Amino acid sequence: MNANAVLVAITLALLTCLPRCIYSAERRLLVNMTLVRNAPALGAFCLDGSLPAYHLHRGFGAGARNWLLQFEGGGWCNDIESCLERAKSRRGSTRYMTKWEVFSGILSNNASLNPDFYNWNRVKLRYCDGASFAGDAVFKNGTSLLYFRGQKIWEAIILDLLPKGLGQARKALLSGCSAGGLASFLHCNNFTKYLPSNASVKCLSDAGFFLDERDITSNHTMRYFVKDVVSLQGVEKNLDENCTASSLDFPELCFFPQYALKFITIPFFILNSAYDVYQFHHILVPSSADPHGHWNRCKLNPAACNPEQLNTLQEFRRDMIVAMGLFYKYSRRGGLFINSCFAHCQSESQDTWFSADSPRVHNKTIAEAVGDWYFSRRITKEIDCPYPCDTTCHNLIPSTQALVQDLRSY
Repeated sequence: MNANAVLVAITLALLTCLPRCIYSAERRLLVNMTLVRNAPALGAFCLDGSLPAYHLHRGFGAGARNWLLQFEGGGWCNDIESCLERAKSRRGSTRYMTKWEVFSGILSNNASLNPDFYNWNRVKLRYCDGASFAGDAVFKNGTSLLYFRGQKIWEAIILDLLPKGLGQARKALLSGCSAGGLASFLHCNNFTKYLPSNASVKCLSDAGFFLDERDITSNHTMRYFVKDVVSLQGVEKNLDENCTASSLDFPELCFFPQYALKFITIPFFILNSAYDVYQFHHILVPSSADPHGHWNRCKLNPAACNPEQLNTLQEFRRDMIVAMGLFYKYSRRGGLFINSCFAHCQSESQDTWFSADSPRVHNKTIAEAVGDWYFSRRITKEIDCPYPCDTTCHNLIPSTQALVQDLRSY
């Protein structure tokens, strides 16, 4: 499981860095890191004991009292060995993080690139705990010390932002990508308690709807992985109480959005690919389920998939849509944008968020769909036709060479 955890982190890191690789240098908005100096008083530490951090770019004009908080993504660690390795990287320590972050897509300050949120206060919460900002435990054995304090990190960052204006917010959107998108599900209800009662508060998850799905050998690979994360990092006590009460035998299932979603009382928007690359590679076809690499060509190029493999992918898409079925049908304040692109995280990339050739569903870009939903301009529940019908997709699939090179530097 250790090697799998490392590969999971690597793949997610590559997928989340892709937007920064394709954004043109002339237009880049670089935002400096802010360390949370008061975090130790709250017991909030990254895995290695370093201070948690965020990046804040101030809003202006009509958006000066509106706030967008974006959870960073980057996988999880599910055992001591993989968490110790993670603690030596930017996924577990602010010591190894870049001190300046590119803000693009939903974080851009350019009205032509981010028409609805460009002038808001925009914050990127750096991810350094390995359990979607939800753990609360410590491991020490005399030689090693690990802080599983994601929940405390979340609280410390919020408390640092409140006197900077978040406490007087008129509008707020809690968002996130990948493991950060999952954090949006986990913290959406909790977010409102920090904000004025008359504030308009909504939540968005980008590529965070991780399915509790069997792999191609019918094993619950992802479910067992999540169970280990929840147990190791003390996550259960921070999961929704109503959800865990309804899942007494398997409370860890409430880490999966499909089970937690019905307990979220705040308006929620789900942005996801029906063929999410991470889920395709690590939930549906993990390396343990394909030891001989029969799926390798298909993973790198959907056009190389054989009919049987394509049928498996279409079944995965159907399962995802079914898992969202009640939300789609009955949620009056919810929104959806489920496209058929082979991608993972589409809100932070300018190319996929809002540009001339951005992916579209029913001729609507992701930025337009999210804006229409947030500002209640119109109902936004867009579900794409099955692959390969969508010709607007940007299929962001890391190459095998890129994966190997990143593995060597991990």
